[in-house]
Amino acid sequence: MSANSPVYYKQNRLKQLRAFCYTAQNGSISKAAEKLFLSQPSVSLQVQALEREFKTKLFERRGPSIRLTPEGKLLLELAFPMVQGMDSLPDLFAASCGNLESGELNIAAGESTILYILPPTIKRFSERYPGIQIKLHNVTGRDGLSMLRADEVDFAVGSMLEVPNDISYHPAFTYEPLLITAPDHPLAGKSRVSLREISPYGLILPPRHLSTWRIVDYVFQQHNVNYRVALEAGGWEVIKKYVEMGLGIAIVTSICITAADTLAQIPLGQYFPQRSYGIVLRQKNSGDD
Repeated sequence: MSANSPVYYKQNRLKQLRAFCYTAQNGSISKAAEKLFLSQPSVSLQVQALEREFKTKLFERRGPSIRLTPEGKLLLELAFPMVQGMDSLPDLFAASCGNLESGELNIAAGESTILYILPPTIKRFSERYPGIQIKLHNVTGRDGLSMLRADEVDFAVGSMLEVPNDISYHPAFTYEPLLITAPDHPLAGKSRVSLREISPYGLILPPRHLSTWRIVDYVFQQHNVNYRVALEAGGWEVIKKYVEMGLGIAIVTSICITAADTLAQIPLGQYFPQRSYGIVLRQKNSGDD
């Protein structure tokens, strides 16, 4: 695989951000390498790869000591919650299944979580706890809660807007809201758009019973702006495909965006909240086994 290919960057982005965050926290590449069990040149190369990609300097190097540039401080603020969340998930998994050395771990999660969040975490967990068999159940958030309450899964991983009294939610990381369009769409060249600018164009939304539709409807109503649904489709990859074909535009979270995507991306943080993802557990009552 070429080091210049989009797939290479997609697979290595988390490693690069982890190397950057550890270096920033410790103020030293050698200390970061020690904690990551990597060589110093490896950590340096990962940080340099980020600097090349973002076309900026992340650290000021003064002899053996380094410190963050203003751009580096901004990246640390954005990247650290994600790195911390990803690094903590295997331990949360282990705690949720009672630190078993063998057995079966059943996890309920939606398609986006299974596709974009879990792969590196599942890999690390499997390496750390090889005796535990993992079963992923691809379900909606509502169905995941039903399985959790029925003790059909050990826990769920996903996003929660409202947390019921019998459920505990532990957010691990957040993603930003985005408008995505085809590269040649009239809105594609803009760095910022209003709801009124979005209004004339048909939206591609997930099924009506999912939370994304409810959030979109609420935000447009709050601002007294009309919107039109051009297409209803399940799954972010399906939605991205139809957006790319020019059949509509979509409001998504950055969880589903990869380095290989050619879609135009416009931040919508001025209207829509960040979306958190984390561990969902059933709160045990004193009478539960």
